[in-house]
Amino acid sequence: MHSTPTAATSPPAESQSLWRELRDAIRGTNADYTKIPLRRAVFLLAVPMVLELVLESTFAVVDIFFVAKLGPSAVATVGLTESYLFLLYSVAMGLAMAVTAVVARRIGEGKREEAAVTAVQAIIIALLASLLPALIGMVYAQDLLRLMGADTWSIEHGYRYTQWMLGGNAVIVLLFVINAIFRGAGDAAIAMRVLWLANGLNILLCPLLIFGAGPVPALGIEGAAIATNIGRGTGVLFQLWVLFRGGQHIRVLASQLAWQGVILWNIVRTSLGGVGQMIVAMTSWIFLMRILASIGSEAVAGATIAIRVMMFTLMPAWGMSNAAATLVGQNLGAKQPERAEAAVWQIGWYNMAFLLAISVAYFALPREIVGIFTSDAAVITIGAEWLRILSYALFVYGWWMVSVQAFNGAGDTATPTWINVVFFWLIQIPLAWLLAVRLGWQENGVFWAVFVSETSVGLFTLWLFSRGKWKTAQV
Repeated sequence: MHSTPTAATSPPAESQSLWRELRDAIRGTNADYTKIPLRRAVFLLAVPMVLELVLESTFAVVDIFFVAKLGPSAVATVGLTESYLFLLYSVAMGLAMAVTAVVARRIGEGKREEAAVTAVQAIIIALLASLLPALIGMVYAQDLLRLMGADTWSIEHGYRYTQWMLGGNAVIVLLFVINAIFRGAGDAAIAMRVLWLANGLNILLCPLLIFGAGPVPALGIEGAAIATNIGRGTGVLFQLWVLFRGGQHIRVLASQLAWQGVILWNIVRTSLGGVGQMIVAMTSWIFLMRILASIGSEAVAGATIAIRVMMFTLMPAWGMSNAAATLVGQNLGAKQPERAEAAVWQIGWYNMAFLLAISVAYFALPREIVGIFTSDAAVITIGAEWLRILSYALFVYGWWMVSVQAFNGAGDTATPTWINVVFFWLIQIPLAWLLAVRLGWQENGVFWAVFVSETSVGLFTLWLFSRGKWKTAQV
């Protein structure tokens, strides 16, 4: 005789449903995000986007952990090189914003073939955009480091890291752009698996190539860059294979591999605002790093470790914000602007709750967190101070993330650009110089300038979003 399951022997229906939704989110689903319940749509998109970026940030932390074993100058080399990479990221991320918006809008309109053609044009743009930075990076690596105020070790020994990272920038740009295609289409689970593969290889190869083992020579800081290029290059190959094989929502056919000037220009036009907003933000970071470099390698190293920690802990929040961009784009395409707005507010509250928890950790354990990556007392003190100051502003920053992605998902990339010009160029940079140099606050002046500008921009962007003009953007 079979016994009837009881509450004590079988999991509750709610638990079974949660695990089923989690499985669907990780595997991917062909659900229509403009029609299914909003809470489920947020969950199915946000989970893989969060997991995707968690591993991306895990690599950033693991990478700096191993590089830090080579000393403060090696960490400073990574930080100064990333100042230039941030310019490339600005192009890649700006282009990715436009691609997500256009692909999401076409999917929402039910035009999947046009979405696939958009994907091809985006890849062409990505390849063209990566050529000049690669040439400059390979030829002028030492000059670029010298321009940023690098110390002698960085210029004489660390420049090969810069050569590899700038010379191989095509894989960075393609990784951003093709994953943006998948996210815009609603194939967030594919984008997640791509970064799992790319960054998983990075994590395995990084210590091997830096320190060597058996027949593998110790390549030092250069090994970190080679590991990154191998991992991300493999990720790009996997992306292309999946894109042509076909995901749940988008597939590129061989017949669509052609130059389509009108569609290509639409992507470029839409991406100009996105590139602009990222360039403003990234160049402001370059100026901040230049100020820190004038203070000393310890200041650059402490700031570099702190920013890596922030990248790691904020990636889940960015993952949720990316889900907002997809939902806004697709629902505007489906003529459902109120549903698009509701998605943003829902994700915003999730973001705020998550970042409040992170703020507590930053405030309570800053030295312990930075101490994981270095034993240098000066570097720990500087990095811990930035984490403590950041803890005061993170919950506002979380609302800024979601609000900006709402504008970008709608295709209104120009508004965040002008916001960034005011708050980063006209407020953050002058204030950092005034506090750090003129008033002699040293690195703390930079950190407090970031606090003031980031808090202000978060509150203003949220207010602007609430006015609703983004709902009428056309892409």
